[in-house]
Amino acid sequence: MTEIKKKISVLFVCMGNICRSPTAEGVFRHHVTEAGLSDTIIIDSAGTHAYHVGHAPDRRASAAAERRGISLGDIRARRVSDEDFERFDYIIAMDLDNVERLKDEAPPKHHRKVKLFLEFSPGKEREVPDPYYGGASGFERVLDLVEEASRGLLETLSRR
Repeated sequence: MTEIKKKISVLFVCMGNICRSPTAEGVFRHHVTEAGLSDTIIIDSAGTHAYHVGHAPDRRASAAAERRGISLGDIRARRVSDEDFERFDYIIAMDLDNVERLKDEAPPKHHRKVKLFLEFSPGKEREVPDPYYGGASGFERVLDLVEEASRGLLETLSRR
């Protein structure tokens, strides 16, 4: 992996910021740490809705991540703010609905920053499905997709 020359900031976004985006934040942070790039890549997550502001990630998301050696314990839900569009280089949504919501909120000059997370994955799926109303297997599936996309995103950033 090549060295990244300037700081890069990444914001992961889902609807409520308690399932998919904190999982993406935790998994990507894990990969970044393993690559020795923690001082170079700034990572955060947020939601397009304020349903769960201040809450820890869903216990099922945390448990699934923990089984893979990834902690989500320090993450707390927050809503995307206007400042996030200025502050982050990449604003990565889990699904198309949240891409649209982000582009509706973002000034046009920041639309290029908004990406779909699975664009960085070699798989055929386009969206990370919301596991909130399903069983434990949904959280495992989210982790599988997020792991793949995280590797692709890190590779993309290292070529930058």
